[in-house]
Amino acid sequence: MKLTPLGENVIVARVEAKETTEGGIVLPTSAQEKPAEGRILSVGDGLLLPDGSRSQLQVHEGDRVLFVSYAGSEIEVDGETFLIMPQSQIMAIIG
Repeated sequence: MKLTPLGENVIVARVEAKETTEGGIVLPTSAQEKPAEGRILSVGDGLLLPDGSRSQLQVHEGDRVLFVSYAGSEIEVDGETFLIMPQSQIMAIIG
C-alpha cells in the first residue's frame, strides 16, 4: 500500500530503539524509550496559503530528522509502523 501525506504532513519511519545501555545492560521492551529520530519516507505538497499557493516544506524524502518524542500519529501498514506528523513537530534535520 502506498501512503501519500496531505498538506504539511510527512511520513516518518522511526529508527529502532536501543536494546542495551552503553554499559551493556539489556533493556526489556517496556523500558526502551521511543527514539525521537527517524527518516522521512514521504512528504505532502505543502501548507495551503490564503492566496491559494502552497508553501514549500523544509524536509525532503530521505532526510534523517529529530522530532518531539511523542510526535505524530502511529499507523501500521502491511505489518510496519510509521508516523504521520506535521512538519512543525520536526525539530531538526541531521546531516
